[in-house]
Amino acid sequence: MKIWYDALTGKHLRYAVAVAERLQASKHEVVLTTRKHPDTLPLASFLNRQFIVIGQYDPRSLLTRTEEGARRQLAFCKLFKKEAPDIAISHGSVDMCRTAFGLGKPIITTIDTPYAEAVHRLTLPLSSHIVASVAIPKRILGTYNVRAEITCFAGVDEVAWIKNFKPSVKYDYGKPLIGVRQFEEKAAYSRESVNMLQLARNLTRLGTVVFLSRYKRKAVKDIIVPKEFIDSASLASQADLIVGVGGTITREAALQGTPAIIVEALPKQHVNDFLIRKGFPIFKTKPSSTLSLAKKILGKKYDVKHLLDQLENPVDAIKNIVNKMSRSY
Repeated sequence: MKIWYDALTGKHLRYAVAVAERLQASKHEVVLTTRKHPDTLPLASFLNRQFIVIGQYDPRSLLTRTEEGARRQLAFCKLFKKEAPDIAISHGSVDMCRTAFGLGKPIITTIDTPYAEAVHRLTLPLSSHIVASVAIPKRILGTYNVRAEITCFAGVDEVAWIKNFKPSVKYDYGKPLIGVRQFEEKAAYSRESVNMLQLARNLTRLGTVVFLSRYKRKAVKDIIVPKEFIDSASLASQADLIVGVGGTITREAALQGTPAIIVEALPKQHVNDFLIRKGFPIFKTKPSSTLSLAKKILGKKYDVKHLLDQLENPVDAIKNIVNKMSRSY
């Protein structure tokens, strides 16, 4: 079967590669698309995977978002004019869902951010299958007029690429090493902001701080702001502490035994709370308490292999759905 995966961000791209490798091993043809984004093209190059680049990330305004979305959908129509895919998969690509739905093709959507309401309103109602962690209450999915078949797995999305992950690059920034991820202020779900750069400045009292900027990479005194691409999964494995607002790098760290602090800014942190209950080293706090908490847990590596082995891989669920659908064709 011909499978299409559209990746919008670095996380989506990691997910896409994990899914593609599994499906290709089962002799499925996989078409990978992405857009120009600060995290996508560098990561695709780093992973040595070919993606068809269509459109770009332009969050300057609601108008630019809408315009870019429309351009991508038209480009997808041209891409699949001669032969449409049999199944479309994404981690909430609005443009992919609109196109695949218009072409009458089944859609598999993964979800782990219940607070991204705008995206879910435009993707989940169009989806044929939804793959979500058991951590996310089904009642939340039901609020989006979901008619899809829902498959829950006992894990989190990041298991898909962290399960057998081995860092392929070493970061010699010094020890103790603290990674701080900038808040995604331009996302549609952002309602408030957290000054992660100020937190990073405070954390320099404890060690070497690497600030992972989402947008402009300007030099900051006493803080390392890498201009080159940084593999977050590798950095998370080598760091002594990761600080963020609960996104992907938080879980990449915790799944590898690196303590991670979540600065409370986003609601509905179901998947992170799930990992906390399972015993992974994730700690939640307010901005004002970040430094004191960091002093307590900095450098305390945790052995979580046995915990990681107990988590289910979402790629298994996706593969099973694809195989089931292929038998019905």
